[in-house]
Amino acid sequence: MSDWIRICRVDEIPRLGARRVARAQGPEVAVFRTADDRVFALLDRCPHKGGPLSQGIVGDQGVTCPLHAWTIGLADGRAQAPDSGCTPCFRVRLEDGAVLLDAEELRHVGVPAEA
Repeated sequence: MSDWIRICRVDEIPRLGARRVARAQGPEVAVFRTADDRVFALLDRCPHKGGPLSQGIVGDQGVTCPLHAWTIGLADGRAQAPDSGCTPCFRVRLEDGAVLLDAEELRHVGVPAEA
């Protein structure tokens, strides 16, 4: 059974935009909102050169990294061909307009082993 942490309200994330979530350890998490109000969460780091995905251009299926224009899938974190690589995804739950992330994933996903 997962514990879920309330991050914000859906309407606090701009449509086709992102919000960054700080963690005690590891890089921040980017929470994205599509034009039709679907919400996704990825590690805020492009698999190519570590660019901040939260500052990228958000579409309905992906986010384009602001550094080198790689497009990363919102649902799976995978780079769009011909590029390759993947950034970790986080489970998202919506409840009464609130965005929740899995507490266990926030503690461990994308956190270096030595942290």
